[in-house]
Amino acid sequence: MWLFEQIVEFFSFQDVNIRYVALGTLLLGASSAVVGCFTFLRKKALVGDTIAHSILPGICLSFIIFKTKDPLMLLLGAMLSGWLSVYVVDYISANSKIKPDTAIGLTLSVFFGVGILLLTHIQHSGNSAQAGLDKFLFGKAASLVQNDVITFGIVSVILIGTIILFFKQFSLISFDVHFAKTIGLSVRTFEVILSTITVLAVAIGIQTVGVVLMAAMLITPAAAARFWTDKLKVMVIIAAIIGGVSGIFGAFISYTAPSMPTGPWIVAVLSFIAIGSMLVAPKNGAISKSRKQKKNQRKILEDNIIKLLYKLGEKENEFFKNRSIRTLKNYREYPEKKLLKGLNILKKKNQVVLVNDLWVLTEEGKKAGMRVVRIHRLWELYLTTYLRIAPDHVHEDAETIEHIITPEMESKLEHLLDYPEKDPHSANIPYKNEKDINE
Repeated sequence: MWLFEQIVEFFSFQDVNIRYVALGTLLLGASSAVVGCFTFLRKKALVGDTIAHSILPGICLSFIIFKTKDPLMLLLGAMLSGWLSVYVVDYISANSKIKPDTAIGLTLSVFFGVGILLLTHIQHSGNSAQAGLDKFLFGKAASLVQNDVITFGIVSVILIGTIILFFKQFSLISFDVHFAKTIGLSVRTFEVILSTITVLAVAIGIQTVGVVLMAAMLITPAAAARFWTDKLKVMVIIAAIIGGVSGIFGAFISYTAPSMPTGPWIVAVLSFIAIGSMLVAPKNGAISKSRKQKKNQRKILEDNIIKLLYKLGEKENEFFKNRSIRTLKNYREYPEKKLLKGLNILKKKNQVVLVNDLWVLTEEGKKAGMRVVRIHRLWELYLTTYLRIAPDHVHEDAETIEHIITPEMESKLEHLLDYPEKDPHSANIPYKNEKDINE
């Protein structure tokens, strides 16, 4: 009952403070996620972490110079410091033997260390206006006010508007920068624009989750969205939804338990969604992939057994002969448990029947076995004819491909090879209209 009342009170948004916190975290989560998609796709996730940690000295210097905690002044210092860190990483990588990951680690450590020194200096300076600056380390989402939300809104419009305006260019440099250069796109210009909005997203976000956790706000929604789709536009939308929802629910958890900070809970919700996506996403999730893998393994087993029965019938000139498990194992070594599993699956498909503990190929089974053998032998002939591979080197490749060729590909292969009668080993290639050998 208490929890229900808390839910109603929070999501009714009647309290002005709740509105500011919920809207602020929603805007931050969604806009950061949109920008983070391109950082993620360009494999520069650690750059976001570098920017987040490198912003602290800019904030401290801005406070020391202007003697104020005005959000715009602090944002300006954060932007300059963040941009400087990006430049330093690029400069070190381009003009030394130090690799980018090492350059990132060096820059992050130095900038963050300087930031801590400056913050400590400010705290011991006696300036009463410095109260609250330490919140930039871990965020202060629960204390967002109207001015913060207005600032978040303006920045969110800038970030999302820039992404929409240059979406094609950002997509191109994220997926194929070499092609972008080839067609004359000013890659460096758009990299600068993308880096700028990334710095801006991080700079505005540290007020909510702090420098320590901001990289998660940037990258985790994109990583979670990637499991649900292969289309960039859809990925950006899903990432924005995940970021926004995480912001609101993180704020809600912090509201129900005031002793729990909002920023870390936002990241915790994000992490939970990311782990859930990794497991249950229908296309790229671990559970889905496991099911597909098991399905493929089952199909390979079925194809191999039905092919074995067909080839035995072909060899003995009798397709519908009763055969024992031992006979099958003599021709192709299988664990008995695995062989029985495959035969029982084929039995359910009416491709084999069990008669007095002996297995018999059905008419349906013969057709299925004929198709697998036909594809195998056609592919062997294709490899020897068009790729000039020696006949004694094509069997394993054909064993792999025979399970995945579709009927359309099979038809094109037949037409390309002009319906050959023999494979490279002079074995007959069976066709659908071939007369039954037993007749």
